[in-house]
Amino acid sequence: MSSCTTVRSYENYPAPTFSTVTSQEQFLNVVDRDEAERRFRAEIKLAPVGMEQVELQDALGRVLAEDVIARVNVPSFDRSNFDGFAVQASDTYGAREEQPTGLTLLAEAAATGVVPTAEVIRGTAMSIATGGVVPRGADAVVMVEHADSAGEELAVLKSVAPGFGIAFAGTDIAAGETVLRQGELLTSRETGTLAAIGTDRVPVWRRPRVAIVSTGDEIIPPGQPMEPAMVYDSNARILADAVTELGGAPLEMGIVRDDVNQLRQIVAECLATADVVLLSGGTSKGAGDLSYRVVQELADPGIVAHGVALKPGKPICLAVSNGKPVVILPGFPTSAIFTFHEFVAPILRVFGGRPAEQRNVLTAEMALKVNSEIGRTEYLLVGLVDKTSATGDVGNDGAESPMPQLSAYPMGKGSGSVTAFSRADGFVTISRHDEMLIAGEKVAVQLLGRGLNVADLVVIGSHCVGLDFLLSQLQQRGFHTKLLVVGSTGGLMAAQRQECDIAGIHLLDSKTGQYNRPFLADGLRLVGGYGRRQGLLFRAGDERFKGQTVGQAVAAALADETCLMVNRNQGSGTRILIDQLLDGAQPRGYAVAARSHNAVAAAVTQGRADWGIAIESVARQSELGVLPLTDEQYDFVIPELRLNRPAVQAFLELLDDGDIRQQLADMGLLQSTDGSGTALPRPRVGGSRD
Repeated sequence: MSSCTTVRSYENYPAPTFSTVTSQEQFLNVVDRDEAERRFRAEIKLAPVGMEQVELQDALGRVLAEDVIARVNVPSFDRSNFDGFAVQASDTYGAREEQPTGLTLLAEAAATGVVPTAEVIRGTAMSIATGGVVPRGADAVVMVEHADSAGEELAVLKSVAPGFGIAFAGTDIAAGETVLRQGELLTSRETGTLAAIGTDRVPVWRRPRVAIVSTGDEIIPPGQPMEPAMVYDSNARILADAVTELGGAPLEMGIVRDDVNQLRQIVAECLATADVVLLSGGTSKGAGDLSYRVVQELADPGIVAHGVALKPGKPICLAVSNGKPVVILPGFPTSAIFTFHEFVAPILRVFGGRPAEQRNVLTAEMALKVNSEIGRTEYLLVGLVDKTSATGDVGNDGAESPMPQLSAYPMGKGSGSVTAFSRADGFVTISRHDEMLIAGEKVAVQLLGRGLNVADLVVIGSHCVGLDFLLSQLQQRGFHTKLLVVGSTGGLMAAQRQECDIAGIHLLDSKTGQYNRPFLADGLRLVGGYGRRQGLLFRAGDERFKGQTVGQAVAAALADETCLMVNRNQGSGTRILIDQLLDGAQPRGYAVAARSHNAVAAAVTQGRADWGIAIESVARQSELGVLPLTDEQYDFVIPELRLNRPAVQAFLELLDDGDIRQQLADMGLLQSTDGSGTALPRPRVGGSRD
C-alpha cells in the first residue's frame, strides 16, 4: 500500500477545546507574510486527509491515492487492425498487382469475439475482421483492398512484413505494468485507461471537507430582496466554488448573525465534521466583529497570526485547532479571495493529494504609475493588453508569432470589489520595500488561471452605457472583448501608445468648443459615435433643485452646507465638465469621486449624495430628476494600425447598423454630432475616418 497508511484522519479527533482565557489577544499584531505562513504550516500535518475507494464512474476529477498496476494485457490477444486476410508474411514476398501471389483461403473466418480454431499454415490465408483474433500460425494481415478472393482462391496484390496489421497482446499495456501513478488527476483520458484494464473501483484521496461560514448582521443570501445597509453574501459562493476547483468538498454552513453563542456553536460543529474551517468577516476588533473573539478561544495551539502585512488582506486571522486549520478571511471580496489563495489553497492541494500549483508568470510593462505602502506586501490586480496585435492579426501567414509585448493596467477597484478579481488577468506583487511602480517599469504578472486569454477587442477609456451595449453585441457575435475604464484622457493616451483597439472619449476643447477632434494625434482616426446629454442628477421631489437651471441649482448647493455632491474621477471627460461648471469652487463632497455614471446615480439614489453630474440616460434608468447641462459627443478613437482588425471591423459594422442605432436612441443616446451641431459622417467599414 502507498503512503496513505501514514495519512492523518480527522474522523476521531477530539472535540475543539474553547478557552475563556483572553491572554491570547493578538489582534493585528501584524507579522510578515512569510512568517505568518511558517507559523501556520508548522501546526498542520501537510499530508492527504485520507484514502477512499470510488466507483469508476465517480472517479473523474479525483486524485489517485495509489499506483495502478495492470492485471491484464491490452490488447489481451493478438488483434487485427484491418479487415483483410491473416497470412504468413513470407508467403506474400514479391506480390504486386501485375504479378499477384496465390494462396488457399481457409473456410473458417476470424470474426470479432470468436477465437478461431483453424491454423494458418504455409500457403494458406484466413479472412479476418477488424478487431478479430489473429489465428495461430499467422504473423501479418493483408488489407482487403490489397487482395482479390474467388472461392477458395486468394490473390495477394501487395506484400506485407511480419507484424503488419496486427496489435500484439500487451503492446499497448502489459500485465504488471504501472499505468497510472499516485497523485495523478483523473481526466477522461485516465478513466478511459482504467476502463481498458477492467478497473471498476479506484483508490483516490478523499476530498478535504471545507466548512464555510459567513458572519454579520448585514449579510443576506442571494435571492432575497435587497434592503438598505445590507450586503449580498458573495464570499460564500466564491469560496465554495474555489474549494471545488481545488478538488475539495465545500460544506456551506450559511450565515451566522452577530451572536457569539451561535457562532461558537457553529464553529464547534464545523471542527467536528470538516478538515478546514473558513469564516468570512468579523476579523477586526469592532463591537460586532465576533469571529476573532470565538477563534481566540480555541486551543492546541489556537491563533498563530492575526494581522499580516498584506494589501489586500491585512486583517486575516490564521489559527489551528487539533491540527485543523481555522481561518478568518477578511469580509471584503477581493481581500477574501486573495488571502484564500495565498494561505488556504496550498493547504487544500496538499490535503487533497494534489501537487503544488505551477504558477504562470509573464513579464509586462506598467501602463500607469502606482503608489504603494512601505512595509506591506501589496497584490495589485491588473488587466493585460498585448501591443503586438497593433500590426493586425499575427501568425496567420504561417510565420512564427512574435513574443507578446504586454502592458499592465491596474484594475484599481479596491478590496471591496466583487468584479475586480473576476475581470483581472493577473496580479503584480509589490514588495513591502517598494513605495511605487513607475509607468513603463517591467513587472512580473502572475496569471489568474492557466493562461492569458487574449481579447479580440480591447477598449480603454471612458465608461458609457452605450459602449456596454455595443460590447455585449460583439460578444454575442463571437468576439471576446475587454474594457478597461481609465477615463477619456487615459484612453486617448492608450490609443497613442497602441495599447488598445478602440478608445471611448468625450473630451471638450474649451478653445474651439469641439469634442474629441482637436485632441487627435498622428496615427489616430476618429469614428463618430453618438451624442449624450449630461445633466445634474437629483432625487425626484428635492425642492432645492426641482424647476431650477443648472446654474441656479449649483449656486444653491454651494450655499447649503448640508447639500452633498458626488464627483467623477480625475481624467474623465465628465470631471473636466464639472470643473468648468464649478469654476474653482469645491462644494461638500467634491473629494468623493465615482468611477462611472451609474455610480453617480447610485450615490444620489441612496442618499449618500444629493446631486452629481452624469448622462441623462442613467438618470432615467434610476428614476432620478435631471437638469439638462449640455449635449456632448461620445466618439471612438482607433489607432490606424488596428483599423483592419476583424473585431474592429465588426464594431464599425455595429455602429453603421440601423437597428443598433435605434436601440442606442431608445437608451436616450442622441444623433452623433461634432460638438457644434454638425452631424459626423457614419463610419465606413474598412475605411479610415477624417
